[in-house]
This record gives sequence, structure tokens and C-alpha cells, in this order.
Amino acid sequence: MSTHSFDPLSLHAWQSRLSQPPRCPRLPLLLNGQAIGSVEPHLLDQIVPVENGLTQDGFSMQCCPDPAASAASWQITGDGARAFTFLAQALYTANLGFVRQQWRNEALAVRHPDGRQVASAERGIFRLLGMTTQAVHLNGRSADGRLWLQQRALNKATDPGLWDTLMGGMVAATDTLTQALKRETWEEAGIDLAHVQALHAGGHFVVRRPNPVDGGVGYVVEHIDWFEGLLPDTLQPANQDGEVIQFALLAPAHVRTLLLEGQLAAEAACILLGSHFGLNG
Repeated sequence: MSTHSFDPLSLHAWQSRLSQPPRCPRLPLLLNGQAIGSVEPHLLDQIVPVENGLTQDGFSMQCCPDPAASAASWQITGDGARAFTFLAQALYTANLGFVRQQWRNEALAVRHPDGRQVASAERGIFRLLGMTTQAVHLNGRSADGRLWLQQRALNKATDPGLWDTLMGGMVAATDTLTQALKRETWEEAGIDLAHVQALHAGGHFVVRRPNPVDGGVGYVVEHIDWFEGLLPDTLQPANQDGEVIQFALLAPAHVRTLLLEGQLAAEAACILLGSHFGLNG
């Protein structure tokens, strides 16, 4: 997308930025016959023998040609948990796609296209394998109409130093959306979700784009659910996990300036422009 044509106050422009094809055609990644992700050609060749595949205790993995097309797919058969444990260890050792930099010792759910969880895997390998993640955000406002934003830590893998919604975090393998919202609101903002007033669902969107952390070797597929709520004047956000530089309570005009100056993370821009704060007019 040309920077000359990009309008930072356009929700459509930000949505387009978050909906980009992979840098090259990717091979489907299947678990027991169901698509769960995708990989760049020859990526897994570096850890799995292409000729004969790989057989381990409880699972097997092989690159299978598609006789009806010129493409192929990587197929895992058997115990998904064991397969992803092996893949995580092998990818970490080889540090393919900067897996070590994305490693969090946190398990996320591996899901079939219908949403069923079929396994779990280390968060650090999800982008490289093009597997779908889930995230939650909280848009916090004050009674006088100002917005609470956080400035992301400078050591964050994505969007370091940019401004974001009050809270944004991943949904772990053991979380429901509500559990993730509660946990992440405490970890990032030090706020008990029960004290947020008029809490309600704001919207949902899907991010699909090459992973900026690894130069596009991986592919981000992320479902984001965002919520809005009122923070009483007695609540002051206080980060608990070291991932936030500061919080600021800003008038909509100030947030609009951050948008114009390119100081907002793209996901946050979509959420704020999709809310009812009049930032684009």
C-alpha cells in the first residue's frame, strides 16, 4: 500500500493494512486431515526429511503431493500434542523464523476451521506455522469521554513504543474469552474487571498479514474480540507484567493526533476508529 494514499483516519484503510496476502504461496498444514495452518515451501524441510517424512512416538509427519494440483501439503497424523511439542523444540533449536524471539512459555489452542480445539502448542511457533490465534482488547473510557491508552514497552516483539488500547492480550489455551479478558486486564493494567462499569462487547475482526517479526516467513491469522467499559475516576491503571511504559487518559482530539502521526498500533487504530468516539470526523 502506498503511504501517499493511506488515510490514517479511515477505518477501511487500517482494515486493509491488516488484511494482506502472504509474501508467497504457502503449503497447507493439516492435522488428521483438517487444515490448521500453513507454511512456506521448504521451511519444514529443514527439520523433517522430505523423502520419507518423520515418525515419532504417537505421530507422523510428511509432505504429501496433491495429485490433482501442482501443490502439496504438510500432514500430521496422530497425537497433535506430541507433534507440536516436537515441532516447537525443533524450531526453537534451529531458530527458524525467529521462533526464539517469539517464545513465551505459553500454550495457545490449535483449532480446526470450525473452532474446535484439537491440541495446544507453544505460542512462539504459531506465526511460523500460520495457525490461528485469538486475542482480546479492552477499550477504556472515563465519564467525561476521554480514553485510556497504554504505550507498549520498547522490548515488545511487535509495535514497540506505539500506543495501544487500555489492554490487549492473547487468549491462552485454557482460557475462555471472559477469562482472558479478566486475566489480561489485571496483568496489563492492574484492574479488576469487576470494577469496570458498563462493560460490553464492542466488535470482532480478523487480522491476516505476513508476520512483521520474522520478515514475513510466518503468517498472522488472529481473531480479535474487543470490549468497551467505563473506568471510574478512582481506578488508575498500573501495569503488572512489565509490558507497558505508561498509561495516559487522553481527549479524543489527542488520540486523533496520535492516529495522524502514526503512533497507534494498527489493531488499536481499527478498534478506536470502530468505536463511537468520533475520531475520524
